[in-house]
Amino acid sequence: MANLRKTVCALAASTTLVLSACGGAGDATSGTDDKRPVVLTTFTVLADIASNVAGDKLKVESITKPGAEIHGYEPTPDDIKKAAKADLILDNGLNLEAWFARFVKESDAPHKVVSEGVQPIAIGEDAYQGKPNPHAWMSPKNVGIYVDNMVKAFSDLSSGDAAVFKANGDAYKAKLQQVQDEMTNALSALPKNERALVTCEGAFSYLARDTGLTERYIWAVNAEQQATPQQITRAIEFVKENKVPAVFCESTVSDAPMRQVVSATGAAFGGVLFVDSLSAPGGPVPTYLDLIRHDSKTIVAALTGAKP
Repeated sequence: MANLRKTVCALAASTTLVLSACGGAGDATSGTDDKRPVVLTTFTVLADIASNVAGDKLKVESITKPGAEIHGYEPTPDDIKKAAKADLILDNGLNLEAWFARFVKESDAPHKVVSEGVQPIAIGEDAYQGKPNPHAWMSPKNVGIYVDNMVKAFSDLSSGDAAVFKANGDAYKAKLQQVQDEMTNALSALPKNERALVTCEGAFSYLARDTGLTERYIWAVNAEQQATPQQITRAIEFVKENKVPAVFCESTVSDAPMRQVVSATGAAFGGVLFVDSLSAPGGPVPTYLDLIRHDSKTIVAALTGAKP
């Protein structure tokens, strides 16, 4: 980890930040008595899932904060400080966090891609056509695979707690199955002409596959946030042709392009969906399970004209 500490120290000198990574090795929780191994995740959704598996045996942290846009995130000197202190780094993979590559490259900490084993869905259009859709966590079934990968990685990190991680993982997967069943049952009640999910970002391919929805979007991934006239026109045409009653946008991007679709079609704006980030603890989706439940209820209510 020496190379990473040199990087941190150089940043500290140029920004006048006092970073603990410039000091002695081995203090994973500078300024505290918490000696648990540190697991660093790239975004809040992974941190919540990992916390459920880790229980109180590991200290789980997220690079990004609640509400942050993950695709185009720009790391800070403090992020590098966190990477220097990590004992294990988790990322989603599937081309989601290209910005995180340098942390993995320079850190001596073990690294695990939690989407390993997921069957990816290819993006069907635009600049990312043919590449895997990175939003695999929008399927609770896939998150069960994430959990298994975390259980193994955590057991390798702290072998004495392997039985705890396994038990925690099994308990969490039972909750995932419950949420999956709730979501599938709710969305299966939609009439055929209402089974279309139109969003700003193409982040719902896995959810749509699991629930039999037809997915359409303005742009494929949030790295393209400046919607083109052609993208907006495609969305308008689909909504008109299929008489889609409501459309949606995600919490981490502007809904202005989707508001153009609403204006041109008369469809309702169905509400804000959460994908790339959890909310703060007092917000609507402080956990991953809350996120899936919120999105499912919002979609069903808007497409059926019911109150959430």
